[in-house]
Amino acid sequence: MRNILIGLTLLNFSLMAPLLAHAANAAETNMRPGLWQITTTSDLLLLAQHVPPDQMQSIKDLASEYGLEMPQIENGAAISQACITQEMAKQKTLPNLYNAQLGCSSKNATRSGNNYKIDFVCASPDLKGNGTAAGVITNPEAFTGQTHFNGEAQGNPVNEKADISGKWLNASCGAVKPL
Repeated sequence: MRNILIGLTLLNFSLMAPLLAHAANAAETNMRPGLWQITTTSDLLLLAQHVPPDQMQSIKDLASEYGLEMPQIENGAAISQACITQEMAKQKTLPNLYNAQLGCSSKNATRSGNNYKIDFVCASPDLKGNGTAAGVITNPEAFTGQTHFNGEAQGNPVNEKADISGKWLNASCGAVKPL
């Protein structure tokens, strides 16, 4: 279960990275407000298909305790949706994310042109370490990048990376709540 917690943390920063970078500088390509699909792939996520259903339910329950919703996971990819409101896009405000619940914080959010980079630090009893998220906002409706994390999860060493991509789906977020 500790590995899935790390996977969820990476997924969280995958969601956050381009959104933080979006807020960092208004002069570059801005992300379009609305519903976004975020896809995260990693070797760790390939293992999810081998987790028995009862253990997967325990993982979902654990994620819920941390305020996280389990994304759809298949073929080594976690697919989730995120909502960016028009107001967020206009004001360049940072979305209200649940990093504090994981004991993580972001720092050094930078953007040069359409390239973004964010460092993050996790310092909770269950999750300690640091990482980066970096990538490119390719146009108002797409981004790609990679997240790295090095540290400990429940006392076990972790060195994990994930590839991320996002694509805008719709101007309406429907039932998906804003970040």
